[in-house]
Amino acid sequence: MKPGKSIYISVIILCVALAAHFASSQTPVTGAKVMKKADRLQDDSFPAIGSVTASLFRPQREAPKPTERYPWKSNIVTTVFWIGEQPTSRNPVPNRSSSWDKNWSASFGGFDNPDRSARAGYIPAAFTPKQNPFYCALPYNDKAREGHRPEAPQVVPWFKDAYQGPGISTCKDRWVAIRKGGRVAYAQWEDAGPFRTDHWQYVFGNERPKPNLNKGAGLDVSPAVRDFLGLGDTDVTDWRFVDFSEVPHGPWAQYGDNNTFVLNERQSQTAEAQRSPNGLSH
Repeated sequence: MKPGKSIYISVIILCVALAAHFASSQTPVTGAKVMKKADRLQDDSFPAIGSVTASLFRPQREAPKPTERYPWKSNIVTTVFWIGEQPTSRNPVPNRSSSWDKNWSASFGGFDNPDRSARAGYIPAAFTPKQNPFYCALPYNDKAREGHRPEAPQVVPWFKDAYQGPGISTCKDRWVAIRKGGRVAYAQWEDAGPFRTDHWQYVFGNERPKPNLNKGAGLDVSPAVRDFLGLGDTDVTDWRFVDFSEVPHGPWAQYGDNNTFVLNERQSQTAEAQRSPNGLSH
């Protein structure tokens, strides 16, 4: 054999040996990658459908946090009103009745005297209220003379869920959070005002309250709300609608035949009585 051919064959043998060594050294690395993907697959709790699919479905960032269903309306001029209030130049409609209750004073149990000397805590000293003393008014009424206003099914966010027939408001008794500084009171919507009853673009939309005799007030609150938040007769607050599940226990949970807390407690007591040995129902 010629020397040139010998060298050529030696080079070929060396190359084949190097290739084999390189291939064998890479095999464990590939296996390690597969195992890591399999571990990650199990960590992510995805079905075992292949390492490539698992890597595609692996979350790359945190899911966005849920936002509040109803946004805050900020810096709203807020005035105080009360059940049984007599008409004045700035409040031409007496509050013996509300937009949803012709006998509001009687339903409440009397005159909700705002004089602090005539109050016992958050209620009038003269009687125990039959409705929630934490109440408010917003300038929209969903009811018409017959049925509901034509826009109500579209603009009232909870209209479909709250609808109970043409004669019943879907807004009455709705819970509202009212904020002043670091304190938040919770009240039920019991009347339409101040001044307007048709401003759905503000109550449910992004408009600001319309100008009026009370410095553009867009919210009326009861004496109980005033006292809890430490408000003046005319003040500025933030407010938003809240679902009942968001409302914590507080002084607003104590009184009233219209109060969700009271109604739930009564239902609970009735159910407990029916389960007791002396009150089993058949």
